Amino acid sequence: MDATARMRPTRPGWPEVVLGGLAYLAAFGVVVTLPRIGDPALTGIVGLLVSGAMGLAAFAIAALIRIRGLAAFGIRRATPSHLLVGAGLGVASYLVGTVLSVGFILLTGFSENVQSSYQAGAAAGAVGLILSIVAGAMITPLGEEAFFRGVLANALLGVTKPWLAILLSASIFALAHGLNPVLPTAFVVGLASGFLFHRSGSLWPSVILHGVNNLTAMLVPLAVAQLASGT
Repeated sequence: MDATARMRPTRPGWPEVVLGGLAYLAAFGVVVTLPRIGDPALTGIVGLLVSGAMGLAAFAIAALIRIRGLAAFGIRRATPSHLLVGAGLGVASYLVGTVLSVGFILLTGFSENVQSSYQAGAAAGAVGLILSIVAGAMITPLGEEAFFRGVLANALLGVTKPWLAILLSASIFALAHGLNPVLPTAFVVGLASGFLFHRSGSLWPSVILHGVNNLTAMLVPLAVAQLASGT
């Protein structure tokens, strides 16, 4: 191993966190323009794509700051068992998050459905459902996990105790979703994903976890609506 390889950081550090975070915040300028689209279903699908793109852009900025392999960010092979655990935790996160979100609504009186456009996209026929699944259960989890776990949680794991790194990164991830009923679910997903990332050393189980959570959150309301309408 040469001197350059020995000096190369094995984890992202504060430069990656700060500049990646600034890139993520800058992308919120796109989010605020989404209501101008007008059509709720299209707004939801585009919104999911933007969520994923924001995370991927922040990750790309972080990864380009210092030249090194992507393995430093957790882009490495995962064991089948960790992937299966990720899928199971994805369903569990949805169930726990739903209960906590109901509690949030009861405590705060916040009754607005902030994910109505996402649900409208999933309900917009077969094409809308497929696009919503690709955007919401694949692209969004990949982008958000790449930055919030691959960069943020990863960097915190290098400077503090694992439980604190997981807690802090989950809190920031939850706040990034806004002060609304989604916050508790995002926090639960952040905790579970951070824990799994720490234990597996790979980003992919966390992506699976996040994707299964989002897919479940997308399909359950759709199924309930179909049952309620009798179709």
